[in-house]
Parts: sequence; C-alpha cells; structure tokens
Amino acid sequence: MTDWTERYRPSSLSELRGNDKAVSALREWADGWEDHREAVVLHGSPGIGKTSAAHALAADRGWQTVELNASDKRTGDVIERYAGRAANNATLGGSSGGDDTGGRQLVILDEADNIHGNYDRGGKSAVTKLVKDSGQPVVLIANEYYDMSRGLRNATQDIEFRDVGKRSIVPVLRDICRKEDIEFDADALDRIAERNSGDLRGAVNDLQAVADGRDRLALEDVITGDRDRSMDIFPFLDLVLKEGESAREALQASYDVDETPDDLTKWIEDNMLKVYDAEEATRAYDRLADADKWLGRVWATQDYSYWRYAGDNLSAGVAAARDGTKGGWTRWGRPQFYHSTSDTSDYVVRAIAERGGFSMDTARRAVLPYLQAMTHHCKPRELTVEMAAAYEFEEKHVSLVTGSGETTNKVESIVEDAEELRAERMEAHSGGAFAGVAPSTAAERAADEDANGDGGDADRGDAAGDDGQTSLADAAGDGDSDGDEHADDDARDADPEAAEEDDGQSGLSDFM
Repeated sequence: MTDWTERYRPSSLSELRGNDKAVSALREWADGWEDHREAVVLHGSPGIGKTSAAHALAADRGWQTVELNASDKRTGDVIERYAGRAANNATLGGSSGGDDTGGRQLVILDEADNIHGNYDRGGKSAVTKLVKDSGQPVVLIANEYYDMSRGLRNATQDIEFRDVGKRSIVPVLRDICRKEDIEFDADALDRIAERNSGDLRGAVNDLQAVADGRDRLALEDVITGDRDRSMDIFPFLDLVLKEGESAREALQASYDVDETPDDLTKWIEDNMLKVYDAEEATRAYDRLADADKWLGRVWATQDYSYWRYAGDNLSAGVAAARDGTKGGWTRWGRPQFYHSTSDTSDYVVRAIAERGGFSMDTARRAVLPYLQAMTHHCKPRELTVEMAAAYEFEEKHVSLVTGSGETTNKVESIVEDAEELRAERMEAHSGGAFAGVAPSTAAERAADEDANGDGGDADRGDAAGDDGQTSLADAAGDGDSDGDEHADDDARDADPEAAEEDDGQSGLSDFM
C-alpha cells in the first residue's frame, strides 16, 4: 500500500498548506541565492512540511535534488563524496551543471540536528565545510535549531516553520478523502486534525490508518482508532485541565496515556492550581480525594480492577470541575516527589548539595524543584547547559532534572556543550593551582592550612565561592552561609507541620 504522505506530497510551494510566511521567505532565499550564496536551515517541529517545502522548491525551479537523511550513513567521507560533489557543480552524471538555474542542484540534508556519535564520525565538520564552500544551494532540515553547532548556525540563514493549524490540516484531509473516493463526516476529520496538534504528516498517516478498507469515515471510527494511540503526559494534562470540552473526552485520554492512575494523580495535583481558580480547585480536589480512596483500596487488596474508578475521578471528575476551556500555554512541571531511578536521583541531589555546600535534604526539597522549573524541557537552553556544566551531569541526570523523559538528541547535545564549556573554563584557569582562584589567593590558603593544621570545610566553601561562578542554587534563592545551611532542617525537625506549609505544595488534606 502506497504511503499517502508520499502520494500526496506537494509538487509545488503553492500547494503547501500553512506556513505562508516561511514559504515566502524560502522563495526569497532562492531568488537571491546567486547574490548571497548562503545555505538555509528550515527548522520546526516534525511533520509540518519542511522537507516537502525543499522538494517543492526544487520542482518549481526545475532543480535536481541530492538528499541525505538520517537513514543514510552520514560520515564526513560520505557527505563530502555525495553532497560535496553536488555542491561543487557536478551533476549526478558527473558533468558540470553550469550556472544556469535549470542545471542547478539543490542539496538537501535532512535531520541536520541529528548528526552525532561514532556512526556519523566527522559529519558535523563536513556539513559546516559544505555550507561554507558550496557552489550550489544547500537546504538543511532540523527539528531543534539550537541543537546545531553555533558555527553552523552562524554560517547559514534560518527560516522557522511553525506547527500547522487545524484550519490548514482539515482541507488537506478533505482533499485526500475525495481523491480516494472516501465519504466522511466533518467531525471525523476535525478529530484527526485536533489530536495531531499541528503535525500535518501525522494527520495524513492517521487518516490512512483509520480509513483503510472503508468507503465512509465516521467519528466513531476515529474514536475507536484513538484507543491504539499512546498519549504523552503533557497533552493529557492539557486535555484534562484546559482544553477538553467534555468529561468523556478526558476519560478516554486517561486510557491512552502511558502512566498509572497513582502517577496521574500526582501530576494533576501538582499542576492543577496553575490554571484552576479557587472554586474549580475545591470541586476538583474532592474528585482527587475520591481517586485517592480507590487507590488505597488497590494497595490494601492488591485488586487492580479498582484502578478504573480512580481513573474516572482523576480524569473525568477533575475535568468536569472546570468551568469551560482555558486558553494560552501553560508550563507543566514534574511532581516534586515523582518517582525516579533511585541511583540517578541520589546522584543529582548529592551533586547539587556538594556544589552548593548544603545538606542533601535542602538540595532535594529547596533547590532541585527550582532547577526543574528553570530548565523544564531544556529551556532556556543556555541555562540548561550551564546547569549541566556546573554539576557535571550526564545525559540521564539532565533528563531527570528537565523532565525530558528518556535521553534524547537534545539532551545529548546539551551534555556535549556542557563538556566543551567545562573544558574552556579549565583551560582559561589553567595558570593557577585551582580553577577560578588567583595563585596568590591559593598560596595564602595553603599557608593558612599549614599553620592551622586543618583544611577546613569552610576554606573549601570559600574557594568555591571565589571561582567567579554563580551557582544555580544561589539563583534559586538559597544563599545561606555555612553556619545557616542546616537552619531549614532544624526548623523542619522542630515543627513538621510548618515545614509542610513551607514546601509550596498543597495536599488533598488541605481541602478535606
């Protein structure tokens, strides 16, 4: 069966739906290429038409295309042999293409932000050389623009493609249905467009999946197909707490999300007050309390059939407590005490505590939540790199703090940049005995230690304070001196209830 995304790929820029501004900018880049000779990066979310736009541009201009994508072995040698040859005016047959636009070739490098590791050894430097020395137009495709090296970004123009709106997706689905002689309910196409959240390619794939073997497509067919999809936690929170128009829709989503009812309760409780007002929250907390009771029965009886009743309350019940839908974008946060791999979590907390000079408990309760909020989903990227460098985090540690889930290419690139940043700073401070400490200051400290007979934790704390780097813990507002670093712990031991009030988290007991 032919893939509909390929069968109905736009053959001209005029056929692209949505992103009119980006398409116009791409045309202008092509019109002026002879003058500026720069490569261009098309970047944005997957499935929104970046690669299709590049091929459509080539079709409009009568240019040949040479493409390397992530499925190819993109070592430096391969890039130079194929893409480099094309970029230096050699046609596929080996002859000179000339300077006329009819003989021009468009070099397309897909997933340019995903060249890494031993398999793509030398690929990054080869791409940078390619865009700087090219005698033919080059288009790079990237999902994450800032995952590309700074040198490559500086050597190229960039055009951002935004998510395709529902109004642009539905006409595409309608046209495909008509060409395939499939009758359809308008609500069915609306549902497919909504659940793909701006991903046009995903919407076309979903349409093909649910319409296969049917002469007519109804809303019920799409809803049934939904059960085979796995929903991420953040779209689930959007649906329950903001966007879902019915409790039934929220309940259906709870079947699709890949989390247990116990974990979903934590996610909803910790994020609900970001969008619910007091009256909505009061009603919603009653439903969460009911969900908690059913979860208690699960643990007491080990009868997991009770999970369904907890799921009903935490999804449909919480959604029904909301007065209408809510607009805008909300930054959802990982629950403060959400489960994680113990070894990884302990390493993160220990690194924060040692770097900041305070207790593990303070690091876990007072600093880690700020780091999670400030670097949520690795944004802003520069701050996330600083954090990874400061604490010498590996990929799994950055993933845990930022809530990015399993290790991704974005996380890997952040760790790589953090390692380069540490190396640069070590080199910059290599003239002294201690990084960031003037030699004379270090000598004075050494003399003091010899005289007093002790190294003193205070001395090490001072040295850390003199390295010219402001710790992220200080940014989080925990700037206690060494003498006061356990003040929070002492207060918590003396008055546990006060500590609960100070942690900024509202529990179900507060509303019962």
